[in-house]
Amino acid sequence: MIERIVIIDRVDPVSFYGVNNCNMQLIRNLFPKLRMAARGTVIKVIGDESETADFEKKIHELEDYCVKYNKLPEDVILDVVRGEAPKSVKSDGVIIFGVNGKPISARNPNQQRLVEAFNNNDLTFALGPAGTGKTYIAIALAVKALKNKEVRKIILSRPAVEAGEKLGFLPGDMKDKIDPYLQPLYDALEDMIPAVKLKEYMENNVIQIAPLAFMRGRTLNDAVIVLDEAQNTTTHQIKMFMTRLGMNAKMIVTGDATQIDLPRSVPSGLIRALKILENVEGIGKVEFGKKDIVRHALVQRIVEAYERFDHEESQSAESRDSSEIGQE
Repeated sequence: MIERIVIIDRVDPVSFYGVNNCNMQLIRNLFPKLRMAARGTVIKVIGDESETADFEKKIHELEDYCVKYNKLPEDVILDVVRGEAPKSVKSDGVIIFGVNGKPISARNPNQQRLVEAFNNNDLTFALGPAGTGKTYIAIALAVKALKNKEVRKIILSRPAVEAGEKLGFLPGDMKDKIDPYLQPLYDALEDMIPAVKLKEYMENNVIQIAPLAFMRGRTLNDAVIVLDEAQNTTTHQIKMFMTRLGMNAKMIVTGDATQIDLPRSVPSGLIRALKILENVEGIGKVEFGKKDIVRHALVQRIVEAYERFDHEESQSAESRDSSEIGQE
């Protein structure tokens, strides 16, 4: 009789063990000659050497499945323990499987173009109105690269532009003041990574979420770096950010030129960067339109209504200017 320690540190224990440890109970029943105890990421098993070795092999096969699909159904456990291949899950076009095995994939041609641009370039711009899924897909691509061990970390950033409220007047410490700007990034990650694993990644700085100002002076190697809401960067800020790119790293910059919150006297760094970098090799660009909006159907109608209003306003201003010139 020997004691063997099996470590399952690549998965969320809740997903692996199942609700109320139902998966672990099934595994115990399938290995009746072994005694086992599971706590966190450690499974201790006692029994014959060959049986404990087989147990360890099967557990790591189940871990591989759980890492890929973020779930571990009963039928998969039965198949793996019996030495059969689990039934294949349809994964054509799937970027990653999110929490509870939810498939996350491109939902329109431009989202697919973003996937391809990311694969083919080290720096990719994703531009378009709110609701087109550009940030969500960008984060999914980053999570996929991390899970596939193509990179060692994910860095997500946003400019903390004051829109109506001064940071100094908001309650709490600096983290409390900044976190609301970064909440959309947290929301996307919570869809893709189980809560326990996400907390571990963030505590160990495998996933870092920080305002743009915190990027200065860093060289970002072995990482996928996402800058969201880049239309609210200044020229100096976006240049500083893009020049953080290190070895074995990829960068995605998202933005919407129609939602600039900077003071009128400050030009958007994103718009200027697009002009400066237009013909630089290794940079991809994907432009989303209102037809790509994947939120509530009303969002598309809101965007179209604002576009009509802005067009009518500009025409009215031109008419006023023309009449004033005529009167002179």
